[in-house]
Amino acid sequence: MNWIEKDRELIWHPFTPQKQSPEPIFIESGKGSWLFDEKGNKYLDAISSWWVNLHGHSHPYIAEKLYQQALALEHIIFAGFTHQPAITLADRLLPLLPGDFSRIFYSDNGSTSTEVALKMALQYWWNKGTTEWEDSPPPRRTILAFNNSYHGDTFGAMSVSDRSVFTRPFHDLLFEVCFIDTPTSGNGEELDNLLEKGGQRIAAFIYEPVVQGAGGIKLMDPGLLNTVLEKVKARGIICIADEVMTGFGRTGRLFASDYMEQKPDIICLSKGLTGGVMPLGVTACTKKIYEAYLSDDRKKTFFHGHSFTANPLACTAAIASLELLLEPAAREGIDSICKMNLVFEERLKEKYQSRAVIKNTRVSGTILAFEINTGEDVYLNEISRIVTAKALEKGVYLRPLGNTVYFMPPYCITENEYGFLTKVTEAILDELFP
Repeated sequence: MNWIEKDRELIWHPFTPQKQSPEPIFIESGKGSWLFDEKGNKYLDAISSWWVNLHGHSHPYIAEKLYQQALALEHIIFAGFTHQPAITLADRLLPLLPGDFSRIFYSDNGSTSTEVALKMALQYWWNKGTTEWEDSPPPRRTILAFNNSYHGDTFGAMSVSDRSVFTRPFHDLLFEVCFIDTPTSGNGEELDNLLEKGGQRIAAFIYEPVVQGAGGIKLMDPGLLNTVLEKVKARGIICIADEVMTGFGRTGRLFASDYMEQKPDIICLSKGLTGGVMPLGVTACTKKIYEAYLSDDRKKTFFHGHSFTANPLACTAAIASLELLLEPAAREGIDSICKMNLVFEERLKEKYQSRAVIKNTRVSGTILAFEINTGEDVYLNEISRIVTAKALEKGVYLRPLGNTVYFMPPYCITENEYGFLTKVTEAILDELFP
């Protein structure tokens, strides 16, 4: 069977123009840092298959745990029932989270984890105020977020994301959000003035700690972000950390929120949660948030759920991934990538940034990024497709965000594999700018 022809006939791929796009590559298998297609070609997965894969493809330990769980229980409704994988995952994950978290609410991806967090925060204020205001909305209904942010593709997640090419067709349908710039040494007054004028109306502040992902791998100073959190928390505003991308070691520490003294009230997790094996989302909250839902008034119930909430197979994969992550080998892999990134960053600066081929080289733990200095710094910059095609020809899978090229490999990548990645990257830049 011609699988590509069937794909073209039947499938609608995400984030893909439906005209003039190259044919998708039919991947038959994956192992470690590599993907293998039907023609026998292999590709180094330099972006962890959309940032989800932590330990390498087809990891035997996770696969064995999934097999064992599938023979026992594949799924049940999670309202009125529970099961061991969901309880065990919560029990092991909560003590590792960056803050004083007490409860976990399960969903099935990054967007839903942020949807849950937003509803949880907004209803917190509704629950606290229903006695005084009855069914009228309480005064805290505004969400604060950063410009250039990205929190997902469902409507609530889009609403708190930067207005961009991702959200343009829906702008008139998104709820209003108060956006501010990410912190710099010179823009602190913007937040001060905002909080002074309307801080009492802000219900929650949602942010990507340290690294803004899909907005272009933008970094922020942890100390300045900590100051933002101090100011926001002083006004009683609920802080929501979207660690869907930054969680589970990506920035060098277990969670990006570990870089700040001020911790979130709610945290959103997905992507690396299961090691990239199964879809699963987690929204964890503090005791303070949870207690607003402890009531004899059934109207204060959190009426939210998904058909596959706390799927036993997904929870099992997450437990297995977490066990691998806490082993010395994973920590050694993370540390190795961090060091190799810093070395390659210096080479990029010396060889290419010095002659303005690229700009803004940066590293945050296992993440390395830079902009190719051509055209606008936007997602639709055509250099992305050119770089992806050239990289695939050379045996590497890179998927730049516009002109932003980045590495985010699985933690099992070896020094030789990383060296191959850097050689291919240099070869592409040399071809583009001889």
